[in-house]
Amino acid sequence: KNGIDTVCITDHGNMYGTLQFAEKAFQAGLKYIIGCEFYLTNDLNDKTVNISEHLILLAKNKAGYKNLVQLDSMAFVDGFYYKPRVDYEVLEQFHEGIIALSACLAGEVQRYLARGDYEAGREAAIRHINIFGKENYFLELQDHGIPEQKTVNQQLLRLSRELELDCVCTNDVHYTYADDVE
Repeated sequence: KNGIDTVCITDHGNMYGTLQFAEKAFQAGLKYIIGCEFYLTNDLNDKTVNISEHLILLAKNKAGYKNLVQLDSMAFVDGFYYKPRVDYEVLEQFHEGIIALSACLAGEVQRYLARGDYEAGREAAIRHINIFGKENYFLELQDHGIPEQKTVNQQLLRLSRELELDCVCTNDVHYTYADDVE
């Protein structure tokens, strides 16, 4: 109805809606992308820190989908601490067939950049590249009118040039129409 031919789902911390989403998209003749906005922590065994960064993971193929399901399951079974979490060790084990996006302002790279720590943001991006590969890792630009995003976006563009990474522009959408808010 709105001229969109491809849709994507990346719910926070779970993949509960993916099957119904894929079925509805297929029935509507739309291409669809399955993903999840994972909560990333440094160590799943550390139950003293309730801080986790966001990381968008998308299934590139069937192997990627299976790995997303595995990661989602492990996040709840092994990593749950206030939220379902994954860590770098788990990502290194189950990265095949996955495309990663640096996420919103709650992403690891963006958080460092927002604090003015460009080098730490760069190191985080390199850590992600080392896991997913340069061809499967993208810096995510958003503009929701938040002043901090404008500053972070400029730093992301700098990172993009320095590390020869592609960027993707996304929008943090939680519902389609204003009356869907409830």
